[in-house]
Amino acid sequence: MISPVARRNRMPANGLYAITDGPRDDLLEAARAALEGGAALLQYRDKTRDVLRRVREACALAALCREFAVPLIVNDDVELARRSDAAGVHLGEDDVDIADARATLGDPAIIGVSCYDSLQRAQAATAAGADYLAFGAFFPTATKKATRDATPALLHDAGALGLPLVAIGGITPDNGRALVEAGADFLAVVSALFGARDVREQARRFTALFETPWRNPS
Repeated sequence: MISPVARRNRMPANGLYAITDGPRDDLLEAARAALEGGAALLQYRDKTRDVLRRVREACALAALCREFAVPLIVNDDVELARRSDAAGVHLGEDDVDIADARATLGDPAIIGVSCYDSLQRAQAATAAGADYLAFGAFFPTATKKATRDATPALLHDAGALGLPLVAIGGITPDNGRALVEAGADFLAVVSALFGARDVREQARRFTALFETPWRNPS
């Protein structure tokens, strides 16, 4: 059995967490640009029910991520993560629980959990074996119609749980620095990255937020 510490070591220490934005003809090209720009994690997020296309795309993205030695995480769909040989899955509050996902994907899988604005949910996810915790939305976002508001103080408090922390929701290169300073290990970005005219250059701007020495170790 792989220990939780060894499993988390499959993840990079920090960086841009690029999340794809649903069906698009240039999905692979956009994902490659994000990876070339330094994305540390890539999530395949597609809420449609086109099973064959989603399997095909997830498998292609998994191969692309292996080329860059970057983990591919599948949003919500544990079976799709299994079929595509992705590195793991990201679970929301309406998805299967962590134990079921682990049973399907195996012990090496990276399992992330949305904790929204709840430290209590983060504590429960940590106890259940999550590999990272995601909080948000921190800023207004058009990606989801209904969101809960998270604060930088929540990231500070969640740091005591000892897991990598992901911030999401309306994050841009201009407002992301404050979240990294507050304790975010990853900035998860959808529209501000994949809606950019130059995805590669935008990814570099996000990645640069983790390359400066101002980070507060506390």
